[in-house]
Amino acid sequence: MKILILGAGKMGSFFTDLLSFDHEVAVLEKDPKRMRFIYNAVRMQQVEEVKDFAPELVINCVTLNHTIDAFREVLPYLQPYCIIADIASVKTHLKEFYETCGFPYVSTHPMFGPTFANLGNLEKENTIIISEGDHLGKIFFKDLYSRLHLNIREYTFEEHDKVVAYSLGIPFASTMVFAATMKHQDAPGTTFKRHMKIARGLLSEDDYLLTEILFNPRTPKQIERIQEELNTLLDIIKNRDTDGIKTFLTKIRKNIE
Repeated sequence: MKILILGAGKMGSFFTDLLSFDHEVAVLEKDPKRMRFIYNAVRMQQVEEVKDFAPELVINCVTLNHTIDAFREVLPYLQPYCIIADIASVKTHLKEFYETCGFPYVSTHPMFGPTFANLGNLEKENTIIISEGDHLGKIFFKDLYSRLHLNIREYTFEEHDKVVAYSLGIPFASTMVFAATMKHQDAPGTTFKRHMKIARGLLSEDDYLLTEILFNPRTPKQIERIQEELNTLLDIIKNRDTDGIKTFLTKIRKNIE
């Protein structure tokens, strides 16, 4: 298959490396410095070059705030049979775009990233494939993700947004609160250092991504759950409620079984 990758960032490079030995791959990236380590793939800097390459699949790996713009820029140079795909963490507005773009599409969300995941070993990682998409496109990604031994789940756009609000909104907000209360420690404990590593990794992410995760309409409800549990814990601590803390610990241990 002829596959065009939009963007040569961390995930764009990952998909290029992953696919370039089994498919004919091209990468469209306007910043030539980001393509320094791209090999076994055609390098493109001008969108007009896409027409001659005539991809059968386009995988959009640009930053979240430019995903739809990147699609719109490249669509005029694609054949009508070309499947367009995204790997965006936030699907806001993508469903509406796909329904009006006139191209077959497939949308997936690898629930891992280069900040924390070991891209060389993804056996314990997860990925989501949106059910509202082209059948052949979904088969392609199911096969690809299966070969990586990923745990695959299929959700609608609506179900995906609910999952993201919970699985990303809660840890993002919790980590931000931890960072917001931060003070320098000369002799931090192991747990503190691990939380610090997570915080630094999260805050190295694109501001737009963090904003969109938090601005997901379903995220506030999840943050309210954090506030409720913090209030419960605070009351237990203030009242030195031994029975209360035992009950609380029993509950949360069961939650993480």
